[in-house]
Amino acid sequence: MMYGFIGLGQMGAPMAAHLADQGLIVYDTRAEALRPLVDKGAKAASSVSEVARAADVVSVMVRDDDQVNEVAAEILASARPGTVLAIHSTIRARTAEDLAHRALSYGIEVVDAPVSGGFMGANAGTLAVMVGGTPEAFARCKEPFESWADLILHMGPVGAGTRTKLARNLLHFVAFTAAAEAQRLAEASGVSLRKLARVVRHSDAITGGAGSIMLRATTAPLSPDDELYDILCHVRSLGEKDLTLALELADELGVDTPLARLALTRFAAGLGLEDPADE
Repeated sequence: MMYGFIGLGQMGAPMAAHLADQGLIVYDTRAEALRPLVDKGAKAASSVSEVARAADVVSVMVRDDDQVNEVAAEILASARPGTVLAIHSTIRARTAEDLAHRALSYGIEVVDAPVSGGFMGANAGTLAVMVGGTPEAFARCKEPFESWADLILHMGPVGAGTRTKLARNLLHFVAFTAAAEAQRLAEASGVSLRKLARVVRHSDAITGGAGSIMLRATTAPLSPDDELYDILCHVRSLGEKDLTLALELADELGVDTPLARLALTRFAAGLGLEDPADE
């Protein structure tokens, strides 16, 4: 199988590097981005079309929806029927669905396959990839994806991969905002922010952070006879106590903590537990 990779930026270059000696053809608008891959055994293309004509599976890692559509138009015009086009960029789910619909008349299959794990995971080959597409297209992509990912999940039809990535990133960046709120509280308390960060990274590496609470198959309220009910009741008790204490400290110090206040009001419902007032 000939594998193509278009877009050799911070993520694309290390992802492609894992395939450089396995029949890889690459393209980027920056000529200097090609040289490290060529040195590792890849073939440099002079255009998107050259990659599309040569490859059986083409990966695209560019900036946004507009660039994805621009590159995809060139690929559809040049690729052979049976080619699989894999979009790794984080885009709108509708963009992936529309692209897949256009590709049908060319006999080309599209998968939306955004990744998670950052440039560290790209370098180490330990990314997670969330794939939306037909089972047949997923099967053809799985082997090359294994070169740079160690978690490869078929999420459903085209668009499902992107919806998964957007949900994952919602958690990621809301958590960044919560981290800033925690740092303001710590700073006002005279606590070292660098030491706080060490504690957070250490404990999250052990517990799994926010992901450790993602145990349920549905967001519907839990029945008291559910095996998770008592566990999450315990989590609720601890969480509401600690959030209350943190908010008391914030009030004493005059620190605004809107996310923490919202979290306290929604904590029980988020765990699938009814508010006592509604029971």
